[in-house]
Amino acid sequence: MYQSPPGVRGFLISIGLLGGAMVLSFVAGLLVFWGLQAAFPRPIDNPYPGYLVLVFAVVPLVPLLILVARRFPFITDWYYLLPAITFLLAFTFYPIILTVYFGFTNYNGIRNNGKADRSTETQVVRVEGSRLVLAQPAADALRCDEPGCAGVQLEVTSDTQRARATVVRAEGSTVELTRAPAFTPTLAYRVNAYSFIGFENFVRIFSQAGTVLWPVFVWNLVFASSTVFVSALLGLVIGLMLNNKNLKLRGFYRTALIISWAMPVVISVQVFSAMLNVQFGPVNRFLGLLGSYPIPWLTDPEWFKMSALLISLWLGFPYWMTATLGALSTISEDVYEAAKIDGATGWQTLTGITLPLLRQPFIPLLLGSFAFNFNNFGLIYLMGTQPGVEGRPSTAQAGDILITWAYKTAFQADGGQAYGLGGAISVIIFLITVAISLVNFRVTGALREVR
Repeated sequence: MYQSPPGVRGFLISIGLLGGAMVLSFVAGLLVFWGLQAAFPRPIDNPYPGYLVLVFAVVPLVPLLILVARRFPFITDWYYLLPAITFLLAFTFYPIILTVYFGFTNYNGIRNNGKADRSTETQVVRVEGSRLVLAQPAADALRCDEPGCAGVQLEVTSDTQRARATVVRAEGSTVELTRAPAFTPTLAYRVNAYSFIGFENFVRIFSQAGTVLWPVFVWNLVFASSTVFVSALLGLVIGLMLNNKNLKLRGFYRTALIISWAMPVVISVQVFSAMLNVQFGPVNRFLGLLGSYPIPWLTDPEWFKMSALLISLWLGFPYWMTATLGALSTISEDVYEAAKIDGATGWQTLTGITLPLLRQPFIPLLLGSFAFNFNNFGLIYLMGTQPGVEGRPSTAQAGDILITWAYKTAFQADGGQAYGLGGAISVIIFLITVAISLVNFRVTGALREVR
């Protein structure tokens, strides 16, 4: 029997065999799908569904895995992980690779290289080899800015077939292509293809660093650190109070205080947004009874940030209260009894026993909570329309953090879908997050080996 190589080598061999089998099966499924399209063409507006590729890929995958298992018996242990590996590749690694790739392209809602631009649809009158005669002048039909439309990509279609070609030159209504289509097309479209542009997106981002990148990053850092610090401190205090066994109705208090954590974030944020409404919110109405002027919670840039911190405190402190109570339950009562016998006061017990014993379990929770709040997209996005800041684009408003800036850039800029620029911002966010995490691990010693 073939034995599994030890260590990293065995891991790489196993991953290579599984990955190779999956790639071969996918290629086979893709070839069968293309063959089906060629043998039995369907109308362009009713094509074969893309998921058939996966269906066709499963057919050769099963016997291929059986053959691999007979040659390398140790690989069968990995077959249990095959569904998890598949989902990991499809929903984690593939989006990451695609995002990084888009960050170096000009991919957006216009330049998408997918469906042809339907706004440039024009009829093909006749075909003369590699030349097409259009129903109207090529410059108008294809909206050419290039001299003679040189380099413009076209998609030509019939009822059941489509093909793409590049324009060599155009004169009047005649368009010369790089190659003749293999069928007789009836319609022609301009294709706005995206291309690799190197570091242009990053240059564009850093050219506006003083007005967009650094202010958003600083607020992102303040938001994440303040949220963690204030929520953890309040949760710690409440947890210490509720840990008192002599406190009456202790179970009721625990249940009541954990409600905000149990409620969906969408509901909590919407309720707070209504409560903090400048004109009709109950908070400002109550302050008005006390003689205070209405506070522009959601309309002033600085007050909007305070509102975000207030909502994050409401959502976050039950987590820390629960974490504190859980950690306190692991501390032996004998420790406190010994401190009491030695004459330690309550403050000395708190600072000398309780807090030091809570430090170790709290460090990874603090780091994880900081990473979560650093990319807390849901809270900022659900707060709705934000007050603008002079000199900034609409995608980076007063309360936007890096992740919401990236989202708005990708879906609300350059005609609606600036995926390339959004991908570049995502790459920067990833690098910043890794750098901050490494600094946190270094300072706190969370990854230091205990001896």
